Amino acid sequence: MSALTIDNHDRDRAGLTYVYPVLSRRSKGLSIGINLNPNNACNWRCIYCQVPGLTRGSAPVTDISLLERELQTFLTSVIDGDFYEKFQVPEAQRSIRDIAISGNGEPTSSPVFDQVITTIGRVCMALQPASDVARVLITNGSLISHPTVRRGLAEWGALGGEVWFKIDSATQKGMRVINDASHSGGAILQRLATACGYCPVWIQTCMFDSSDAVLDRDSERQAYLGLLRSALDKGVKLKGVLLYGPARQVMQPEASLIVAPRPEAMQAFAERIRQETGLMVKVTP
Repeated sequence: MSALTIDNHDRDRAGLTYVYPVLSRRSKGLSIGINLNPNNACNWRCIYCQVPGLTRGSAPVTDISLLERELQTFLTSVIDGDFYEKFQVPEAQRSIRDIAISGNGEPTSSPVFDQVITTIGRVCMALQPASDVARVLITNGSLISHPTVRRGLAEWGALGGEVWFKIDSATQKGMRVINDASHSGGAILQRLATACGYCPVWIQTCMFDSSDAVLDRDSERQAYLGLLRSALDKGVKLKGVLLYGPARQVMQPEASLIVAPRPEAMQAFAERIRQETGLMVKVTP
C-alpha cells in the first residue's frame, strides 16, 4: 500500500466508491473525504481543476446504504484499526482533522444531498470520532436554492458543520474564464447570505497566475474586495477567507497557463484583505 502524501488526492486510494483518505495541506492532517461525484461530473469547469476526465453534469443518485457502510468501515479502521500503518501516515499526522464533503464535482448536485448529511451524522453519532474533528462542505454554492440542499445545510449546521464557499472571481468575466460559469455579484451575495444562515462560512479562493493574462489582476482583486465588503455591509457573517494555490497537477486543457503564485504575493493579498475587511485570512501556498 503506497504512503499517503499531500501531493496525491486520488479518490480511489481506499478502493471505495464514496470514501477516500487524504493528507490535507489546509487541514494539516488526515482528512476523510466524501466523494458524491464518482462520475467526475460538475456543473462548473474550473481551469485549475485537478480531476481527470472532468465532464459537465451532476452527481448521480448516491447509494445511501453503501455510503453508510463505507464510512462506518473506514472510520473504524482509522479509530481502532491499522489504517495509519497500512498507509504509512507519519506519526505527527495520525489524527482525523476533518470529514470533508468534496470529491470530483459539486457535491450539492447529489439528488439526495440531505440524506447524505443525515447518514454522515448517524455514523458519527455511532462511532464518536474526536470532538475536534471538523465537518466541512466544499461547494460553489450555485445550487443553494434547491430544497434538498437547504435541508442538508440546516442539518449540517446542527451537526457543527461549516461551509467552504468557492469564490475565485467577483466579476462575470472572471467567472467565465476561471470557472466556466456566470453569476452576478448580487446572486453570489444572496447565496452567501443563505449559506451563513445555516452554517459558519469561509470563502475559499484559489490564487494562481496565468501566462495568457486574459484578466486584469488589479481589477479582479478590487472587485473581489468589493464583494467581501458588500457582504459584510449587508450583515453576512463570514468566518474568514481561505487562500490557497494549486499544488497538484492541473488536469484541464488550460494546465500550461496555470502558474503557482509566489508565497509572498499570496501573503500580501491576504494582508490587504485583512486591512480592508477585518476578516481572518488563512494562506496555504
